[in-house]
Amino acid sequence: MHVVLVHVHVKAGRLDEFVAATVANHEGSIREPGNLRFDVLRSPDDPTRFILYEAYVDAAAAASHKESAHYFAWREAVADSLEEPRVGVPWEAIALGPMPAEAGGPT
Repeated sequence: MHVVLVHVHVKAGRLDEFVAATVANHEGSIREPGNLRFDVLRSPDDPTRFILYEAYVDAAAAASHKESAHYFAWREAVADSLEEPRVGVPWEAIALGPMPAEAGGPT
């Protein structure tokens, strides 16, 4: 499994457009072959801070995501909304909860 947490700091005046573009990217991402999870999280203490939790069956599926039309659209749509460059940090999955059935989890 390939897991990446993408840390994003958004300009305060650009939150609505960032959220709209990110939800659209989420919707496309969860339909990708090899995607297990794509969660969008916002800090309750600082609404300009987000984490995108992305889990794929392998690194090839994650690389394929970065070639998708919805990813390119998201990247372009949010470019001017970022306070600083986003940072993707890979993680090793040790123990996970059940995956949704549509992502290959138990039915």
